[in-house]
Amino acid sequence: MTGQQKQEALVQAFKELLKQEQFGSQSDIVEALKSQGYDNISQSKISRMLSKFGAVRTRNARQEMVYCLPAELGVPTAKSPLKQLVLDIEHNELMIIIRTSPGAAQLIARLLDSLSKSDGVLGTIAGDDTIFIAPTNVSEIKSTMTKLELLFSRNID
Repeated sequence: MTGQQKQEALVQAFKELLKQEQFGSQSDIVEALKSQGYDNISQSKISRMLSKFGAVRTRNARQEMVYCLPAELGVPTAKSPLKQLVLDIEHNELMIIIRTSPGAAQLIARLLDSLSKSDGVLGTIAGDDTIFIAPTNVSEIKSTMTKLELLFSRNID
C-alpha cells in the first residue's frame, strides 16, 4: 500500500469513527484508530484532522458531548451561506424564533445583534440551534419578520 493509499484509508477510518457519534475526546479517537491498526497516530494528528474536516463537538442522542463531522449533522462551516443555516423563522405576536442548523445559532444571533434597533431587533438569546429575538416593537413584528426573511434571502413559510 502506498503512502497516499494509507492516508486515504486513515481518513476513511477517521470519518467512519466520527459517524458513530461516540468519541468525546481526541485520545478516544486515537485509541480507536490504534485498535484498527493505525499505530503511528498521535493526538496532535487527530487534532489537525478534526480541524481540517471541520469536526465539531455536539451532543449525541444520549446527550453526551462527542465529535462529529459537519456533513453528517448539517453543521455549518465558514463557507456555509447564511440562507442555508436558517431553517425556520416564526413568531407568536411577542417574540420571534429562528431555528438554525446545529451550531449556527450563535453566529446568526451575533449578526442580528449588530443590526440597529430600527431594523426591529431589540436583542437576541441564542442556544445551539435556536434563537429567541425580542423585537423592538411587538406591534411591528410582521414587518420585522419580513426584514429577517429578506436578510436571509429566503421566504420561509
